[in-house]
Amino acid sequence: TCSPSMRLLVLVICGAMGGVASSRSFGGVAAEISGPETLMSKKAHGTCDRAPPEQLRWQCNRSTADKICCFNRHYAEHSGYFLSTAFPVKTGPANGGEMTFYDTITGKPLFVAPRGRSWEAFVKESRAHGWPSFRDEEVVKDNVRVLANGEAVSVDGTHLGHNLPDRKGNRYCINLVSVAWDPERSQ
Repeated sequence: TCSPSMRLLVLVICGAMGGVASSRSFGGVAAEISGPETLMSKKAHGTCDRAPPEQLRWQCNRSTADKICCFNRHYAEHSGYFLSTAFPVKTGPANGGEMTFYDTITGKPLFVAPRGRSWEAFVKESRAHGWPSFRDEEVVKDNVRVLANGEAVSVDGTHLGHNLPDRKGNRYCINLVSVAWDPERSQ
């Protein structure tokens, strides 16, 4: 079961995508990284090989990460969740440059932001949509796939979020709990 707000979110996402089972054609990087539905086949731990590590980056909730990453195809953390964590909204990356976002399950790099924009612009867009929102130039193409229905996943079966293109191009609306592997911790 899911909360009324979660059901509403699913309806909004599905409506934006033309329905859960719909097939869309995407341009840009999303066309280059299209992946087969088999990426999300059953594995040892849902669609993943294992559960998330005990400690996640930005103090993300492990239980939420487990549900979203490994036992989910359509739902998301609540809108604005990333703002309730230790995610550095105001300060940005420690070095003032780019930040790498890693697959919560495997530790593989998935996105690097900001690229082609400032940290402030990345955060502004993410706030406006409710989830970290990445653009084509920020995708690590070796490790991310977009399925025919717009679902964004890792090459290892981690559910990440959805590609919801807008007038600027592909917008990868990603759950923070799906990119919360902490590279500074020995996992």
